[in-house]
Amino acid sequence: IMRRTLVLALLISLMATNQAAIDKDEGKIPPGRHNPLTGTDQHNVINLSLHSESKDPALSFDLSRTRRLRDALNVFDLALLAEKWGQVEIAGGVSGNCSRDMRSYLAGLSDAKMWAVKMDDASGHYTSGFFYGNNYWMGSLALCDAIDDGVAAIPVPSKDNSSSTPSDPNNGGLPFAAAHAQGYSSVYNAPPPFVPGFYVIKMQLNETLPTQVLRTIYVGMCLPSSCSIADIGEMSSKAHADLPSRDLKVLDIRVPTDKEFNIWADKTFCLLIAVSGIVMGLICCGTLYEIYLRRKLKEALRRQDKEMMNNSETSSGIGCASSDYSDTMTAHDDPLKESTRSHSDHSQTSSLKQLDQLVLNLPPNDNDSGNGHHEHDQEHEHDHHRSGSNSDEHLEGHLHEPEKLSIYSELLLSFSAITNFNAICDRNVGADTIPCIHGLRAFSMAWVILGHTCIVVFKYSDNMEMRKEVEQNFFFQAITNGPFSVDTFFFISGFLISYIYFRTNAKGKLNKLSKGANEFTAGTAHFFGLVAYRFMRLTAPYLFVLGVVQVTMKYLATYSIFDPPTMDHITCPDYWWRNILYINTLFPVDEMCMLWSWYLANDTQFYMIGAIILIVGVRHFKLSAVTTLVFLVLSWITTAVIAFTNNHRPNTDDPLALFDKIYDKPWTRLGPYLIGMAVGWILFRTNCKIRLPKITVASAWALAMLNLFVLVFGLYQADLSQFTAAAYSSLSHSAWALSLAWITIACSTGYGGYINSLLSAPCLYPFSRVTYCAYLVHPIVIRSMALNSDAPLHLGGDLMVVMFFGLTVASYFLSFLVSMSFEAPVVTMLKILSPSRKKRLA
Repeated sequence: IMRRTLVLALLISLMATNQAAIDKDEGKIPPGRHNPLTGTDQHNVINLSLHSESKDPALSFDLSRTRRLRDALNVFDLALLAEKWGQVEIAGGVSGNCSRDMRSYLAGLSDAKMWAVKMDDASGHYTSGFFYGNNYWMGSLALCDAIDDGVAAIPVPSKDNSSSTPSDPNNGGLPFAAAHAQGYSSVYNAPPPFVPGFYVIKMQLNETLPTQVLRTIYVGMCLPSSCSIADIGEMSSKAHADLPSRDLKVLDIRVPTDKEFNIWADKTFCLLIAVSGIVMGLICCGTLYEIYLRRKLKEALRRQDKEMMNNSETSSGIGCASSDYSDTMTAHDDPLKESTRSHSDHSQTSSLKQLDQLVLNLPPNDNDSGNGHHEHDQEHEHDHHRSGSNSDEHLEGHLHEPEKLSIYSELLLSFSAITNFNAICDRNVGADTIPCIHGLRAFSMAWVILGHTCIVVFKYSDNMEMRKEVEQNFFFQAITNGPFSVDTFFFISGFLISYIYFRTNAKGKLNKLSKGANEFTAGTAHFFGLVAYRFMRLTAPYLFVLGVVQVTMKYLATYSIFDPPTMDHITCPDYWWRNILYINTLFPVDEMCMLWSWYLANDTQFYMIGAIILIVGVRHFKLSAVTTLVFLVLSWITTAVIAFTNNHRPNTDDPLALFDKIYDKPWTRLGPYLIGMAVGWILFRTNCKIRLPKITVASAWALAMLNLFVLVFGLYQADLSQFTAAAYSSLSHSAWALSLAWITIACSTGYGGYINSLLSAPCLYPFSRVTYCAYLVHPIVIRSMALNSDAPLHLGGDLMVVMFFGLTVASYFLSFLVSMSFEAPVVTMLKILSPSRKKRLA
């Protein structure tokens, strides 16, 4: 009896264990335990239910009847298309040539022909990372192109007439990489009976059960090039299984291998080539002409020294020159650094700028001629050409008599690469420039490049969900709030127009600005002169880069496997004239060409407002001050109303969410510009000499730094009400400018300390002077990098750092070229053609 009882208990225990396993397989959750797949945790879940309800108590599992994720995401199944191909041909939805080539392709796959296998391998499909934002199943465009390449497909024979492999001992001692490249070449194929083409199918995936997942995915397919877009669309509708919980819709089909855009037949590209050729010719001629003049000067100075030595011998009888000839020759051998200015005093003291003015007749570089943000917009109103006294005049005929250069020679010299490069890289700043402005501009430009790099790179990554994770990082707020960098540019522009207008043009005598028979007439002429000078100064590089953007985006939109971030290839041919008139921000963003040019339009519009205020303020200062304050308050109110009515939440919304309503509109970004103008006037009136108590200086620095920190990091995990969010949107840009106002004043009046040393470092001057061109070209560099890729990027912290520095270097390299070719020569020519120009000697 005892034995029977034990056996019965054992059987009951086994039955209970099996039932628990069955309950686990059915997904039952024991009482008191939480199901992790319920409630809000069901995020982006695809319906993966079993086809049958069978219960298998065995320890092994059969997933052959389970619809897995790869089955749900199989959106273009060649096997399913092959089964239905007869129906496709009968329905007549595919053209004859495409149908013939597709039969060859499917037959090649069934026979395992290498060219067909490679085409299948080059086609994209779901691999992994769907829930981490992998929407690009692109395959390989490069492999699809290489299939029909008969050169790279030839195997490399070895000494025994067999194909080499990586382990072949007859590889001639090739290094590791070369050996594996040789082995790869042995995987060859016969040419396919048709030319393969690559198609990028943009689909909308809508999964309805158990949760709604709406995702746009991109699938790259290597198929016969004879198939049209309509043929691919018809095949796409037959190449996936119909599932009740899934809806697929083809949104667009692109053909990067279609080569429908011939860049050499594009009129804009041909015009760019012609303009570039002319400019390069002028640069070469100007550079060679300057070299010729410098050699001519060098030879003339040699003759002068020889003549002086002879005169000394006959007069003193000592038989030596009046100065150390070796020192004189050393100075002559390096005319870029020194030239003899006072032979009677036996010294060489003139600098490069004096040499350019007195001998080469080049425009002086008294203010950074390569500056990217318009420090010279006022300079044509005053005498740029300080007369240099020649202390050698008493030597009369014994010295080289300077020759006058014609205006055409001066214009040609304005293209000299030597002069323009030296001007950009000059370690000195003019008397009318605040050194710390260079640092603010250079660091802000780097901030802009970092923000634009993140925006573009995130769009073309296969782990886009990573962005949601990094945005939760505290320090990532420095990138999220990158738009404050543009407010720095607005502040600098407002500061420079005010400070340079009063200091450089007025030279302390403001009544000079109002001379004329009629105050209104004189002011109007002055205004249009300022606007015309600015237009000519900015438009040359702007127009060139605008053409480059149009051609580049046409090319990338045609040949890239990715969709372009903006439709510049469509909008630029139609609306480029709005950019040239600097009014593109007054139109919808969908019609904007060169999206980042919104800053130039706003800055030019602000410049016109500021010019009017300054001209009026010469005689009616109180009126100008009140007008400035009214504009500032109206800008705050307008921004607050727009943000409140659109329920804009800067703590949670994307910074560019309301681009067309808040971000790019001039009436919402005017505050920093007006504050910059006020700071420029303050420093002019005080002549950069302000005495403050130490406690005031320390408090101002603490408040300024705290304000900047709060603006950048203060919204981290913050919860703002609708009213508070509107107030923040309205006042944050001006608050940023207030901190910059103190930094500028402190650095200009001796209270900057280490911060002034950093911002005024001479190594930053060249980067600051090409900021304008760097702003123009850097988005082209970023887009070209992303859109020329054959596959999406896989983001990571280290990769982002490397990409940022690489793109920054490439952007500044191109900006130096554009500045030396289009910006610096135009600035110099405007000085030469200025009505107040004085003749100089050569």
